[in-house]
Amino acid sequence: MNRIVSRHGRMLGLALAGISFLSVTAASAGDVTVWAWDPNFNGATMKEAASRYAAINPDANIIVDDSASQDDIRAKLQTQLLAGSTDGLPDIVLIQDDVAQKYLQSFPGAFEPLSDSIDMSVFAQYKVAAATLDGKSYSLPFDSGVTGLFYRSDMLAEAGFTPADLENITWDRLVEIGTEVKAKTGKPLLDLDLNDTGLIRMMMQSAGAWYFNEDGSLNIVDNAPLKKALETYAKFYQADLVKPVSGWAEYTGAFTSGEVAMVPVGVWITGTIKANADQSGLWGVAPIPRLDVEGSVNASNQGGSSWYVLASSDNKEEAIDFLKTVWGGDVDFYQKILTAQGAVGSLLAARDGEAYQATDEFFGGAPVWQNFSTWLSQIPSVDYGTFTAEVDSAVQAQLPTIIEGGDLTAALQAISDQAQQQMQ
Repeated sequence: MNRIVSRHGRMLGLALAGISFLSVTAASAGDVTVWAWDPNFNGATMKEAASRYAAINPDANIIVDDSASQDDIRAKLQTQLLAGSTDGLPDIVLIQDDVAQKYLQSFPGAFEPLSDSIDMSVFAQYKVAAATLDGKSYSLPFDSGVTGLFYRSDMLAEAGFTPADLENITWDRLVEIGTEVKAKTGKPLLDLDLNDTGLIRMMMQSAGAWYFNEDGSLNIVDNAPLKKALETYAKFYQADLVKPVSGWAEYTGAFTSGEVAMVPVGVWITGTIKANADQSGLWGVAPIPRLDVEGSVNASNQGGSSWYVLASSDNKEEAIDFLKTVWGGDVDFYQKILTAQGAVGSLLAARDGEAYQATDEFFGGAPVWQNFSTWLSQIPSVDYGTFTAEVDSAVQAQLPTIIEGGDLTAALQAISDQAQQQMQ
């Protein structure tokens, strides 16, 4: 499991509890129950949506359960679906994008196809693709994991570069820039955790690639974007541009304390960076670099989740209408959750709202939300398959060898062999 992203509540697993929108209550007939995780982010945005829906549908009662971890919900949801029991299941559940296909393919008929009722063309298409199976899409796309290259503008300037020097570059060019930054400032470029594959996954998705072929079989040994991503990842270490870290606290601590110059990561990190008010004006955000392979773009994804309706729900029609009304069409709602929770949603029309147009002095007066929403629309779609976590583990096992200059072809074969064993 990707530990860094998992700590932020964006990776595998879900959440379960018994907390309603305003107070603890038991669900009754006619209630629409929602399982989510992270009360400060996912739970808070869903409660705002519930409030808006109740304002136009006074009889609606949306109950949001958001007090436990992702893993708790994932375990309960999977256990009940395996047992064929629907007792106690919610009407709506939040599922991580990169495990969606595992649920859809492992439990056919368990989730309601939402593309029959909701126009999926109004959302970022890479999000729609993650929940599409056999021509039907099963999710209401929610938070984007759109990535950016967050950087200390003061360190960049000290090294003789301007923000324009980070626009639409390759990762190889970033290695060159990082070498100059370290020579002039003494600061490493990045902090990386060998137990985290987030950067490698970002690189792959920017090229529209993942670990699998269209038929779900492994695509490791001859996967050119993966090979280039691993090669590029190693370059940062071999150029001595990395501060090694372990775990979330060390990871965030390195860039928030000014120990490193940059951090390529999902938009959801914005709140962590901005919590250091004394650094206002010292940060900027550039497009994520691209791989030096055909088809790669300066846009990618890290994390993200979406809402699903259980087919067993007795309140499917109301649940779907709620999602369609608020999450599928209320542009003002997306302005509210952007400013309150830093949630960059997947509804494309939200980009035209006032909050998205605003500049941010923390980031040098740049229109950062508009930039993120523009990059969001450019992210290539990939098929996350059903065994991403298993392949991640295999990749992690080879990273120490790869960064030391080990044989990359042999490492790819080892990744393929280990993943194949874990997938059986």
